[in-house]
Amino acid sequence: MNNVRTMQQLFSLQGKTALVTGGSRGLGLQMAEALGEQGANIVLSARKQADLDEAVAHLQSRGIRASAIAADLSQAQSAQALVDATLAQAGQIDILINNAGATWGAPAEDYPLEAWDKVMNLNIRSIFLLSQAVGRSSMIPRQTGSIINIASIAGLSGNAPGTMQTLAYNTSKAAVINFTRTLAGEWGVHGITVNAIAPGFFPSKMTKGILDHLGEEKLAAQAPLQRIGDDEDLKGVTVLFASAAGKHITGQVLAVDGGVSAVA
Repeated sequence: MNNVRTMQQLFSLQGKTALVTGGSRGLGLQMAEALGEQGANIVLSARKQADLDEAVAHLQSRGIRASAIAADLSQAQSAQALVDATLAQAGQIDILINNAGATWGAPAEDYPLEAWDKVMNLNIRSIFLLSQAVGRSSMIPRQTGSIINIASIAGLSGNAPGTMQTLAYNTSKAAVINFTRTLAGEWGVHGITVNAIAPGFFPSKMTKGILDHLGEEKLAAQAPLQRIGDDEDLKGVTVLFASAAGKHITGQVLAVDGGVSAVA
């Protein structure tokens, strides 16, 4: 029993490096904050360097070690290049948060092929490519690691009539959920945990159009907790999945949605 860690030790991320995609704002930045506050070295990635610079400055102002590497993960070759650059800078990748994503609204019968490909390439193909690159280059050789994929409650169901027309987004997030389960089954032998977070409605650039169209009050009313997500609500589960506190949790999907999916 002398080797049993304290709660503070279990949730500590000191000495760990986390790569967070889509990390320059919104949910990605919130999760990066959480990991950094627990001691992790943070490497952010997104497409726009200016946004990354602002995010890094924000994290550093909170006493978090942070840097950034710009990458467009909709391009297949970017995944390995991002991993190589992160390893050259940080030496290892202990935690990968696959958060970069996109959506597109259109009726199913008129859904443009280019929109379908854009959403699917970023939301699921890039997760496959980046996870594969991180696994091969850092986690499998070291026999340890934590991968957290950002799904959505949109991947658990369809859309109510008159709400959203997001066929590709819902489909991609459902794929993220089963990708998570399948990869967890394969990579458990390497000491790698793979889990997914399925957020409900949070204010973000991606959800602004939906919030403007449906209204925050209407969306909040659909949740048992009577509110939408805020700037803290993903922090706890992110640290749990990333830390030793969650070392026996893998292949799981946790909805953080105020209870919406429980009563849908």
